[in-house]
Amino acid sequence: MSSKINFSICLFFIFHLLAAQSTVTGLKIRIYELKKGDFSVKITNYGATIISVLLPDKNGEIGDVVLGYDTLEEYKNGTSYFGATLGRVANRIGGAQFTLNGTHYKLVPNEGKNMLHGGPKGFSKVVWKVSKYVQDGPRPYITLTYFSADGEEGFPGDVFASVTFALKDPYKLSVVFKAKALNKATPINLSHHPYWNIGGHNSGDILSNVIQIFASHITPVDKELIPTGEIAPVKNTPYDFLKPRKVGSRINKLQNGYDINYALDSTAKMKPVGKVYDKKSGRLMYVQASAPGVQFYTSNWDKSMKGKGGFMYPPHAALSLETLVFPDAVNHPNFPSSIVNPGEKYVHSVLYTFSIKK
Repeated sequence: MSSKINFSICLFFIFHLLAAQSTVTGLKIRIYELKKGDFSVKITNYGATIISVLLPDKNGEIGDVVLGYDTLEEYKNGTSYFGATLGRVANRIGGAQFTLNGTHYKLVPNEGKNMLHGGPKGFSKVVWKVSKYVQDGPRPYITLTYFSADGEEGFPGDVFASVTFALKDPYKLSVVFKAKALNKATPINLSHHPYWNIGGHNSGDILSNVIQIFASHITPVDKELIPTGEIAPVKNTPYDFLKPRKVGSRINKLQNGYDINYALDSTAKMKPVGKVYDKKSGRLMYVQASAPGVQFYTSNWDKSMKGKGGFMYPPHAALSLETLVFPDAVNHPNFPSSIVNPGEKYVHSVLYTFSIKK
């Protein structure tokens, strides 16, 4: 892990670079810290993005457990969505199109002919307004809001969205997404994309991490990673993590790595999603969410990528557990619906609980 001094220098540089920036809306881009003892999370209002999560390991050493960049320009130009809030619709929409209430909508594609994470100007590529901010105390939190106009990236209707990040005892990070469709029915599927390496962002790959995913089924995809509409069992496949297994235990049976949506088993309001354990650091992360699915992704880039402090992130440097309504749900009536009508409220809650297992 990087030393505390080096990390502080890095964050000092980022803060002054971001604070100097502004957008055409006049909103300043800044970094906000939530702090509770030796647990802290830093967030920028550019893309409502988590840029660091600092936690102690089993030896009491503080480490940053999410991947990221050093500069705003890298966040703006990057294609990896490090730590970003995703919307209006997270994940993929096949053919960048759908039909709703008899009207056919053509969206702005940004992954071949398909749309990924809301298009080229998704919620990860805009400046959010900070409406509430409590830095420390018993419940540090920040609420960010964004107004998405009718027609943005091709989506119908005006949408008002918010995301609240809050720290709770002990070592819990709560993330709550809310949205309202103001005048037209529209798909809404908000999520976010922290790249977790709970051994430390600069500790190498996550193939030795032990993961458990509480889901008996996946939604298989075609060669463009668009769901086929099938909901298939994981039994006797490399996707079976119902019992704890190392991430890399069967990854060689896949072409590139994991990038698949799981249909969570639980029907509870807050469902168990997954657990991740790193033996070397002793850190354990437990994820719960209200969403019906989770996209498991293992950073499947084909060469090392420059990250914080100049560290080169290797392939499979982190994993993501993006909780959400199933990808391309708007084109599959058998999937849980992502449509929100005027007058309805959209809420998606996620809770990360961190602990030490010695």
